[in-house]
Amino acid sequence: MTPSSLKTARQVERIINGIESTDGDGVQLTRVIGSHELPMLDPFLLFDAFESNEAQDYIGGFPSHPHRGFETVTYLLAGRMRHKDSEGREGVIESGGVQWMTAGRGLIHSEMPEQEDGLLSGFQLWVNLPASDKMTAPAYQEFPADKVTLEQHDNGTEIRIIAGQTNAGSIGPVINNYVNPLYIDVSLPAGQVFEQIVPDADNVFVYVIEGELLVGEQSMSIKKHQLAVMHKGNVIQLRAYKNTRFMLASARPLNEPVARGGPFVMNTREEVLQAFKDFDR
Repeated sequence: MTPSSLKTARQVERIINGIESTDGDGVQLTRVIGSHELPMLDPFLLFDAFESNEAQDYIGGFPSHPHRGFETVTYLLAGRMRHKDSEGREGVIESGGVQWMTAGRGLIHSEMPEQEDGLLSGFQLWVNLPASDKMTAPAYQEFPADKVTLEQHDNGTEIRIIAGQTNAGSIGPVINNYVNPLYIDVSLPAGQVFEQIVPDADNVFVYVIEGELLVGEQSMSIKKHQLAVMHKGNVIQLRAYKNTRFMLASARPLNEPVARGGPFVMNTREEVLQAFKDFDR
């Protein structure tokens, strides 16, 4: 734990509102990282938020498509999605559950709604892999809601820890030694303060699901459906203006070249072209 005298609270660097978009077979979503507003936040390549009660906004899902060179993280707040892949794996992600997939050298997978009506809500996060591990074997870490660590405080704060460790020592089930991420879902009652130590070198973002957060002495506001990129520092300090729920992500940047080509994220254009050739066979 960092001594209080050495704490440097992170302030808001910029606010991103995201771009309304579609992906897969017409799924309606808001692209917050991965758009022209914020192409990436190393090692985070993409952050999509989806939320709709209307089946036509999500029923097409994400039919079979390939990936190589990074990890995809699906976290559901509400609804059900079935995933299948080219190596025979299959399962269902439900409300509160998470799937952390390491695409590595590549596979073909699909994510399709396991419902025909009702609310489907959640996030898709892409996390880059270092050059040395781009071609690692594909792997899954999948956990239902009751296996995602829940930390509860006397003041009503609840923290669901997917990856990383909180100040109180609670550890999420996902293991990632590539970028040592922290990925948590926090419910913070009005007027309460949240604090989390993070490595000074990490890149950090906060996304407000519901409510409003205040940051720093100037009480800069992060409103519902906004993402805040945070300046450098070793502690995140947030106060809830009203009852608020938010996602916090922190990870070590790779500081490596990034070459993108649709579903492939490599280090050079030649590697991306090779990925297209490999999956065209």
